[in-house]
Formats: sequence, structure tokens, C-alpha cells
Amino acid sequence: MIIQNHCMILQIAETGDAGTSEGISVDSTNHRRSAREAQRAQALRDELVERIAFAVRDDGTVEPLDGLQLRRTSAPTGVGHGVSFPALCVVAQGSKETRVGDRRYRYDPAHYLIVTNALPYASQITEASNEQPFLGLVLSLDPTLVGSVMVEAGRPAPRGQSAVTAMDVSPLDADLLDAVARLVRLIDDPADARFLAPMIKREVVYWLLVGEQGDTVRHIATLGDTNRIARAIDRLRHDFERQLRISDLARDLGMSTSSFHQHFKAVTAMSPLEFQKQLRLQEARRLMLGEDVDAASAGYRVGYHDASHFSREYKRLFGAPPLRDVERLRGAATQSASL
Repeated sequence: MIIQNHCMILQIAETGDAGTSEGISVDSTNHRRSAREAQRAQALRDELVERIAFAVRDDGTVEPLDGLQLRRTSAPTGVGHGVSFPALCVVAQGSKETRVGDRRYRYDPAHYLIVTNALPYASQITEASNEQPFLGLVLSLDPTLVGSVMVEAGRPAPRGQSAVTAMDVSPLDADLLDAVARLVRLIDDPADARFLAPMIKREVVYWLLVGEQGDTVRHIATLGDTNRIARAIDRLRHDFERQLRISDLARDLGMSTSSFHQHFKAVTAMSPLEFQKQLRLQEARRLMLGEDVDAASAGYRVGYHDASHFSREYKRLFGAPPLRDVERLRGAATQSASL
């Protein structure tokens, strides 16, 4: 009995040692795999820095391939405003911050930004210098392409009307980064780009679909009649100068007013009225800058019938009254052109 118990103790000890050894082996393998992936990602980031810097020699933005924009900036910027579109945004060097409603998204070489709809936004480059300029890219995401990849990859669109935010930031893994780097390489060979770029774009979409933002990306393919919030956004973009009754818009979409308001803000980080206001003010700014329209006329054309109210709202968004803001922007443009 003593011998038998002793043998059992030895057997248990041996089994325990083997289990421990196996656990150490698995941990060691995972550690080596993680280290290799980190080295791979860093090599790809270094390549992107080199290629974007070579493609964009001076500060500005170029579009060397259809739907692919590259940007270089040698100093931090002030806050700029615009309207987004479905896109993947990757930073090779530096960092950038984008604000939508009450949400802020900061992204850098380790993180990507995904945008799935047209949203009024404010953004600024926060890290850049002459020695290490901001270098980044924006790849537009076509809803038809996203839908096609979803079908082929067996990744169906989300059911129901779940409110998925239209903009978000996630860690940039090596697989997605590799596909992006191969797309940028095609800049050097237009002949290959015509054939290979569409396939690599599909691969980029695939890695997005199987990644952390998969549910968000799938909503890009449902920006038509199947998504009620997307329909509301589209309607507000085209009819922003008209007076808005939230109850009427919600009824047209088959939603209660409270449910519509809740889902709209979950997606856009803004109320429908705030969304409409930002679109109006950005269009007024464009009219004054691009078409030399005076402030009163610009305000009236976008739906403001009270000039003082328009001026107050404009200053709240852009930081200065209309005339002063436009003069500042024109002065900055003239100074930049003379450099």
C-alpha cells in the first residue's frame, strides 16, 4: 500500500511537472509570436513613413491612386472643420485628433480611425514637426465593395436597427497594416496598380470586417434604404437649409421621436438639430470663402433669417464672427501660397 501510494504521488508529481512545462511552452510560443508580430508591424510602419514622405515632398495632400489620399504636415495645425465620408484613416507618423459632437478620437501609428457615414467634424494634427512631419493616409470605403466582401466572406450585415457609432478608433494590427502598405507600394507602378489595387482594397475591407470594428464597417454596406438613421443623415445633408421638425422626420422613418433621437445621437454623437446646425454653418463658410458671398446672404441661404443669431452660432463653432474668420482663413491661405 505504501509503495502504491508512493507511486501515485510520483505519478501526480510527474503529471504536474508536465502540465507546468506545457504551460511554459505555450506561454513562450505566444510571447515569441507576439514579438514577431510587433517587429513586423514596426517594419511596416517604417516603410509607410518612407513611402509617404517620398510621395508627398511638401506639405499638402495628394491622391496617387483612386480613393487613396496621402497627407504631409510639418507642424501641428489649428482646428479644421469638414464633413466626413466612409473611410479608413491611418497615421504613419505623428498623431491627430478628430471631434464629432461630444466625442473625441485620437489616433496615431498604433491606431486607425474608421468612419462609416457623412458627419460634420472638427479635427487637428497634434504631433508634427519639420524633422518628423505628420504622415497619414485616407482610404475611401465604397459601400458596394464592402457589401461584396461581406457576402463572399460570409459576414452578413447586422440585423435590426442597432445604433453603431459612425466613427471609432481601434488598434492597428499587422495584417491590416500589411495590406495598407502593399496598397501604398503600388504608387510606384501604375500599371500594376490598375490590376492589383482593387484586390488589395478588398483585402483591406476583409481585415476590417474580421477586426474589432467589424460591426461598424458592416454598416457601411447598409447606408441605403435598409438603415433608417443613415436615411435621416442623408436627408439632413440634402435639406439642411429647411426648418426641421424632429417628430415629422421620425414619423417618416417609422420611429418614435424619442427612439429616433436616441439612435441618431448614438450614431453621430449629436442631436439631429446640432447635426443640421453644423452642416448649415459649414456651408455658409464655404459660400463666403469659395463664392465671395457676404455673411448676411450666406446665413440666409443656409436657413438663418436672423443675422445676429447666425453670427453668434458661427462664432460658437468656428471661434470668430463670420467676417473675421473668413479674413483669417484668406490671410493664412495667402501666406501659405507665398512660402
